[in-house]
Amino acid sequence: MKTSFSLLFYLKKPKNYVEGPVPIYIRITINGQRAETTVSRECEPNAWHAAAGRMKGTKESVRSLNAYLENLRSKINDAHAQLTRNDAVVTAEILKNKFLGKEDRPKMILEVFAEHNQRFGMLVGKEVAKGTLDRYEASYRHTERYIRSKYRTTDLDIRKIDHEFIMGYDFWLRTERNCNNNSTVKYIKNFKKIILLCLDNGWIDRNPFIKYKGKVKVVDRQCLQADEIERIHLKEFAAARLNTIKDIFLFSCYTGLAYVDISNLSRADLVDRFDGETWININRQKTDIPTRVPLLPQALDILAKYKDHPVCCNSGKAFPVPSNQKMNSYLKEIADICGINIPLTFHIARHTFATTVTLANGVPIESVSVMLGHTNIKTTQQYAKILNIKLSMDMQLLKNKLSNGQKQLSADQ
Repeated sequence: MKTSFSLLFYLKKPKNYVEGPVPIYIRITINGQRAETTVSRECEPNAWHAAAGRMKGTKESVRSLNAYLENLRSKINDAHAQLTRNDAVVTAEILKNKFLGKEDRPKMILEVFAEHNQRFGMLVGKEVAKGTLDRYEASYRHTERYIRSKYRTTDLDIRKIDHEFIMGYDFWLRTERNCNNNSTVKYIKNFKKIILLCLDNGWIDRNPFIKYKGKVKVVDRQCLQADEIERIHLKEFAAARLNTIKDIFLFSCYTGLAYVDISNLSRADLVDRFDGETWININRQKTDIPTRVPLLPQALDILAKYKDHPVCCNSGKAFPVPSNQKMNSYLKEIADICGINIPLTFHIARHTFATTVTLANGVPIESVSVMLGHTNIKTTQQYAKILNIKLSMDMQLLKNKLSNGQKQLSADQ
């Protein structure tokens, strides 16, 4: 990549200057970025040739000063050539420090990333959810593999992270790691945070993400229909573990709680409210946003089944919840037995609550958003887009009203 490089010797008058010799400075300019330093010499302003960057005259002292300046120019040019030959990052500040013998060890991107994750991990349980840390650690591993694959090194100078690196990383995630668009954009977004951290600390002087336009695509959120919920509800399994998984899954269908929130749910989180009903009163672990859910009769019936369960009695938890991995494995069994044709995961229960249980039955989207603990109603609106059944019901109501209105008009005539 071509760079513009220039040197300029000039006089720099101090503040409140009146008269007398003025310090001579050298200014290094690379790609519009400047760095300057004194050359430890002085010159009277009226003896200085600004255009030439030299002292005027033919005296021995003048020739000696000008030779000194020319020697400095030669040394800086040599330093620039050496950096270029070594394929090093060359900025005005780096060249100045090399000339002055103040070369610092460069900041390395994976070192900065690892330090960020270590500090981030110390906030888990306080300001940060464990799942968020897991995503940053996954992003670190992807970045490490990409650098090893593309650059054949274990780490990279942060000043070498440019637009080409970002676009190459994006392509590598999509091809070598088989990440879909949204996963790719999220991993790049995590990496971008590290780059912005470097920018804020002054370790880099430009943002390589300026021209990157990654965009998350809205995807269809699968959910169960009413008949499928009923099919699971009525099925009694021979294995006790499947009946427990079924109950916990259905409880989420009727409350919208995510796996981690049901896993943490305790009897103390169930409160009797002003309306005489029992509500769930928690803050979502993912966002720390309050979630308030009045319990439907179906949810209350499921809760009652585990009131005296040994695990619940000892732990104070509402349910004996296994790991998320086991939960999803058992749900696949349940889906096969019940003839459910979508890949059943625990998170589908949350989607089902948002769509089939609430929105499709006329619950206002604002109320659904509060119960789901969403930080932005736009997130809830994504569920409304898939409710073809709700559109059908609304249009049928409209047809009935129009039909009844036409009949009334005919009767009046």
